[in-house]
Amino acid sequence: MSEESKAEKFLELFSKGKEFTEELLKENQRLRYRLAALETESSVGSSRDEVDRLRAEVQQLAEENRHMAQRFREVEEENKDFASRYIEIEEQNNNLANLYVASYQLHSTLDFKEVVQIVQEIIINLVGAESFAILLLDEKTNELKTIASEGGDVMPGVESISTRLGEGVLGQVARTGESYYINQDVEGGRVTIEKPLAAVPLKIKEHVIGLIVIYKLLQQKDAFTAVDYELFSLLAAHAATAIFSSKLYSQSERKLNTIQSFLDLLTTN
Repeated sequence: MSEESKAEKFLELFSKGKEFTEELLKENQRLRYRLAALETESSVGSSRDEVDRLRAEVQQLAEENRHMAQRFREVEEENKDFASRYIEIEEQNNNLANLYVASYQLHSTLDFKEVVQIVQEIIINLVGAESFAILLLDEKTNELKTIASEGGDVMPGVESISTRLGEGVLGQVARTGESYYINQDVEGGRVTIEKPLAAVPLKIKEHVIGLIVIYKLLQQKDAFTAVDYELFSLLAAHAATAIFSSKLYSQSERKLNTIQSFLDLLTTN
């Protein structure tokens, strides 16, 4: 049975229980009125037997009413629990869909600028970051430098970050390949260029090629959620591969164009 069918069954049982309880209460009230009327008719010989019979019926109805009220509360609790689980499953399904779309988009192009733009859109729309930077590591100089950023008005200097491998928080994340997070509510302190909310290494296997550094979340988002950490894991691997592949492709394309231009020049002469 599907989750939606279970939900409908719970709601149907919930509604029927409510209707039956209301009918019991009405019947209980009618019998009490009848009992009170018969008790006043003491001159009638048969009234005593009728009174006893009605008292027994009232007691039985009261017992049934208590039983139905208990079952009604149980169904209500089951319905609340099901509704909560349904919302949780629906949220998980949405998160999985978002992760799938993000992964697909990252590998849909070999254009370096487009890949970087897609990574930015994921960080904004799925993670919910207002201010962040994407850094790449120059292996010749061992320097991490910003290649794309957002929210420079919120965090001045985010568009021109430059730090060496192993230096400070960012350099250590790039060296160790371990993500860095802080909880402002617990740890406090002011976020700075060197002390972000999060720093996620972009890794191909164990090789770090850059970082995603987050400084401020959007106003409607208080903190990172479980799905954010899943997104960070996805970005750490898939975004790194997509960026690295598109960069190699761009470099190869430039080299091929240069060689082709040189060959055209030789052929013309």
